[in-house]
Amino acid sequence: MSRTNLRPGTGSGHFRLAALLLSAALAACGGGSGGSRDNGSDGGVPPPDGSSGLLRAGARLTTLRIDSSASTAQSAVPLTFGQTFPPGHIAASQGVIATLPDGRQLPVQLDAKATHGDGSLRHAVISTVLPALEAGQSQTLALFSRADRSVAAPRHPKELLDQGFTASVEVRLGGQTYRASADALLRSGAVERWLEGPIANEWLVAAPLTTAGGLAHPHLQARFALRHYGGKRGRVDVVLENTWSYEPDPQNLTYDVQIEVGGQPVYSKTGLSHYHHARWRQTFWWGTAPQVHLRHDAAYLIASRALPSYDTSIKVSATALGQLASRWSTSDLEPMGRGLVTAYMPTTGGRGDIAPMPHWAAMYLLSQDDAAKRVTLGTSDLAGSWPIHYRDKATGLPASIVQYPYMALLGTPGDKVNRATGKSEAFPPCAAGGSCSTPYTPDTSHQPSLSYLPYLVTGDHYHLEELQFWANFNLLNLNPWYRQFDKGVVSSDQVRGQGWSLRTLGQAAYITPDAHPMKSYFAGRLQHNLAYYNANYTQAQPNALGVIDGTGLYAFNPVVYTTATGSRTGIAPWQDDFFTWSVGHLAELGFTDAEPLLAWKARFPVGRMTAPGFCWIEGAAYAMAVRPTDQKGPLFANLAQVYTATVQEGKLTDDSGTTLVHPAGLKYLDQPCGSEAQAQWRTAAGGNPWRAGQMTGYSASESGFPSNMQPALAVAATFGLPQAREAWSVFTGRSVKPDYSTGPQWALVPRP
Repeated sequence: MSRTNLRPGTGSGHFRLAALLLSAALAACGGGSGGSRDNGSDGGVPPPDGSSGLLRAGARLTTLRIDSSASTAQSAVPLTFGQTFPPGHIAASQGVIATLPDGRQLPVQLDAKATHGDGSLRHAVISTVLPALEAGQSQTLALFSRADRSVAAPRHPKELLDQGFTASVEVRLGGQTYRASADALLRSGAVERWLEGPIANEWLVAAPLTTAGGLAHPHLQARFALRHYGGKRGRVDVVLENTWSYEPDPQNLTYDVQIEVGGQPVYSKTGLSHYHHARWRQTFWWGTAPQVHLRHDAAYLIASRALPSYDTSIKVSATALGQLASRWSTSDLEPMGRGLVTAYMPTTGGRGDIAPMPHWAAMYLLSQDDAAKRVTLGTSDLAGSWPIHYRDKATGLPASIVQYPYMALLGTPGDKVNRATGKSEAFPPCAAGGSCSTPYTPDTSHQPSLSYLPYLVTGDHYHLEELQFWANFNLLNLNPWYRQFDKGVVSSDQVRGQGWSLRTLGQAAYITPDAHPMKSYFAGRLQHNLAYYNANYTQAQPNALGVIDGTGLYAFNPVVYTTATGSRTGIAPWQDDFFTWSVGHLAELGFTDAEPLLAWKARFPVGRMTAPGFCWIEGAAYAMAVRPTDQKGPLFANLAQVYTATVQEGKLTDDSGTTLVHPAGLKYLDQPCGSEAQAQWRTAAGGNPWRAGQMTGYSASESGFPSNMQPALAVAATFGLPQAREAWSVFTGRSVKPDYSTGPQWALVPRP
């Protein structure tokens, strides 16, 4: 990988070609039906001005809607939110202005966090103050580019302290009282600035909880994010952690806790069981809290390429949104709760949280519904409950496999002895007599995307760290030898685990702020992974099918499924599709070394729709034969051979696994693909109505195998890969489709 490819670029030749070739109608295909929630879109992205590719100063960027949730009028309403921008929309020297519908311009503070490869702004945290908001009123805020980016001197924490601000957390544990004071930490001067400017200043401070005598608890640490809007108004983020990587005797801790803000108790809980390597968050306001719901323009967020290409024509069902809110309100939302995430993450089946984004996040993105937003942000808050957080006490950052290349959660004790130093890098064992048992089992193969979208739309530091912790856990959860130590190669995981791990790793590399010390860490691990896959597939002599087949050092062998040809002859195409989409997502984010890998991988989903000798009706089967025997011989040379080996007379089954035999002895393979005759054969053989053009694999389900395939086909079409548009046309022409209005997590479409 070249130096310029270490960070995402501003788009590829494939992307520009696709933008010319794909029609707007293509991007609108695949939508569902349902309710009438407005997603707040203002209709798209403004075109670049001039040959530079940058928007002219004063160009309209996007709009946001601010809804009052208060029963009385509000004044001087502070707003802070995250916003992504497409490459070239805001140059390094440009800023942002905000206007109301009556033309009034609002003061804007822009905290630039991440930039594109051309130096233009990728992600920023924006703060402003709305002069007034009546009860129940909605205001539209339009963002425009401006010629310059004003930089104001940051304010000092003393301004907050001079207003009388105090905040503390107190824990009673083992007969001792431990405490951490946010105001004392501000006075110490050991602060990290997160936001700075004339509107909002946010300082990050952290310290162990200590007794009155100065004895620090070995495991418990408080972390505060203190946002000041001037005067006696601010937001207080309190995070309590039990996350040190190498502190001896890790264990679950049970304690009573009380939080005070401004000298008043704002939260307390007795008997809280705090799991090892977990953390929890509570957020409060000092002074009057704004009562608003901020709606982003979903189309603009998606057009920035930071998010998957969800179909914005979908109107998310109001009934489904209400059911989501109801399930959330009855779930465990207290510290160490899990919300709606499956406690045993390896649980199989068509779960709504397994997809490019979980169903709650996709529903929020497309609807901008306030309750769905609470679920999405709240789930990220509760992502801290899982025992996956390993923080380096020396750096204060997630533990690095570059610094500790033998550090891992899997493997034998001997696997974790650093051969260069002779020292073990294994994590300390659970405390003798203590408990390290938790009700949660994380994994990689069924891991939802928990914190990426929350960080994008809020800019909250907590959500950024959750994204980083989960991306890092996916590397720690591999044998250090199999992951090639500090390289963090994920090929030893199941194919689906490889796909989801690459997704999260790429998102961490993409959105971590440029100035953050872990930006290069995640980008480097991603670089090693793309180099590995390209070396073993695109640059070698890969199989002709475009499937991950276990090639490479310590690679997982996915050819373990039983098919009509025999045992250990098949793969799960849906898992392979997860991987294909993830690689395409990396390419969309601008990681150009993902493009050749995508071009090779896309052969498989595209071919299942278009290849000669392969009937697309069977294109989303649960398992497909890719070799003739269970020996480690060559894979089939083409998809026609795959089809012949997978779909055999007398061994054909329906979606439930029941063998299909036609009562009149007609042969399935004699029926034209997608025809009425083929549908009649299935109806007669299975006893259930089947429609011409209906795909197998639970085609009516939003979590069925055709739905699992959809993102891979969409991203292939986005990049204009051979026959990808034809494949998309065949796919969208199928006769039975899911109603994505109730669960749009797989509803991706090609970009225009």
